[in-house]
Amino acid sequence: MKVLFLNKPKLNTKFLIKVFLILFIIFLIMFSKTNILAVQNAISLFFEKVFPSLFPFFIAADLLSHTNIINILNTILSPIMKPLFNVSGKGAFPFIMGIISGYPTGAKIVSDFRKNNICTKVECERLLAYTNNSGPLFIIGTVGSSLFLSTEIGILLLITHIFGTLTVGIIFRFYKNNYYRNENIVDELDIDNFSSILTESIFNSFKTTGMIFGFIIMFSIINNILLTSGILKLFPSAIIGSILSTCEITNGINYISMIKSSNLTIQLILTSFFLGFGGISVLMQVYSIISKTDLSIKPYILGKLLHGLTSAIYTLIIILLFPSFSFKI
Repeated sequence: MKVLFLNKPKLNTKFLIKVFLILFIIFLIMFSKTNILAVQNAISLFFEKVFPSLFPFFIAADLLSHTNIINILNTILSPIMKPLFNVSGKGAFPFIMGIISGYPTGAKIVSDFRKNNICTKVECERLLAYTNNSGPLFIIGTVGSSLFLSTEIGILLLITHIFGTLTVGIIFRFYKNNYYRNENIVDELDIDNFSSILTESIFNSFKTTGMIFGFIIMFSIINNILLTSGILKLFPSAIIGSILSTCEITNGINYISMIKSSNLTIQLILTSFFLGFGGISVLMQVYSIISKTDLSIKPYILGKLLHGLTSAIYTLIIILLFPSFSFKI
């Protein structure tokens, strides 16, 4: 007697993409008025906050990568980076720049490291998991001061964000638990060739920021469609804010900050999680950046989920230990 096993139907990704694009075009037409406003707001957000904060960092990071600063950091910080994160001291460069500049600077530097064979594939995948972060200007300035109207909240979120980064870095030291030594020396910047290097750095920075601009507009429209269509009205405010933040963190966290509540604890925990996770928009930016390398996106996704989770836990712990941080209003 033969037993027949029916094959499970496979999810047709190409078909789903086609359906999504058709629906997207339909909703673009249906909600054209609010979509135009969403694009205008996205353009304003990009040119007022994103471009001024990221573009100079991209140029500076690219120029610094042509100097011996990476070799200096390797010499000085190897005794810290190796035992703590299981990467060479060169990893300190994307780690530091990723903390001070914001998404997606860390990913771009790690991608450039891999293209130039400065670090091995395993090292770069470890670095990718925890060096691509929200920057202090965004967390303190935009999220804290502008959205929650409190610099103290911004500082709290920045502290827990950095704690989350360090935790993920320590966890990922065990990723493919072999240390691959890499002794590639980065060439010193050639002053005679500085003009061409600067031109290339500016061009590359414009290209990357242009890509970010496109993703911000795309996901701002998606968030607007979700809100305008009424699809999200069935859910509580915290769930709506989480869905929007999963798509794009700036608009999503803005929604979370406007939730009416006598206690901000839940809002701060959600905000902390999404600052660490970054959202699908940032994920797509990173995927685009590393697409021309042999790096896998999987460690990055796992790292950002862990970053969001650990940051949220640290935020909760600080609020419980210091009740004054519950921010009752």
